Amino acid sequence: MLPINQPAKLRAATRKHSWFDGYLHMWRSSCYNGVMKCFSMTILTGVVLCFVLSCTSVEPVNRYPNMVADMDPFSMENVEILFDRVFASRLNVSEVEVVFHPRLNAVALEFRHEAINFRQFWDEAARRQFAAALELYKADFAAQNLIDRHNRTRAVYGRTTIRLEWANFNFSGTRVALPGVELGYRFMDGSPFFAVLMRSAREEEPLSGSNTVQSQSITMYFTIAQAEELVKRFDDDLSWIINIGN
Repeated sequence: MLPINQPAKLRAATRKHSWFDGYLHMWRSSCYNGVMKCFSMTILTGVVLCFVLSCTSVEPVNRYPNMVADMDPFSMENVEILFDRVFASRLNVSEVEVVFHPRLNAVALEFRHEAINFRQFWDEAARRQFAAALELYKADFAAQNLIDRHNRTRAVYGRTTIRLEWANFNFSGTRVALPGVELGYRFMDGSPFFAVLMRSAREEEPLSGSNTVQSQSITMYFTIAQAEELVKRFDDDLSWIINIGN
């Protein structure tokens, strides 16, 4: 009987092993494809990450073309500047914070005027023009060449442009404009003052959800001693940091 039944058993066993081998092959293929997909996604993710990092990792010198040193901003000694105010008949003295930004090679004058916080950025060219204008004013002052005609004298020593940032409150958005600045002098209560008039300017980009606005026009007044103190912050006190950058 064994020889007769043996082929049937072999055929059954063969069919059983054939079905199992097919299932095993499908399982192996599925696992292989899954692993390859995960491996491919890992490689793709790595490539994308490297691309993003290469785009965002920009050298400071490329981000800040005027940089003199890769350093954070730092405060310098404050200066006193005179301002005229609404409903005030006399000039008021204000303490103005002076901050140097090495990456921008700019000196920022930070002050509060008429309930608004202002930050003026004076680049190297504007600082040099301020110093040159002061020397011209000192020469006219010494020679008694000053005249009390504001329309003729408010920009007699030249014009420049600065960057202005301002905000009504500490928690409000900061607006940015590039106002023109006029360098000259003006008589107040019979006495001459070196004067810097920052003209009103349209903001560069409006804050989200708000309309474009104009910056405020502000005049800053200096005695010769006060202006000389600011020139020191603009020039002399920066020589060491500029040497570091070079």
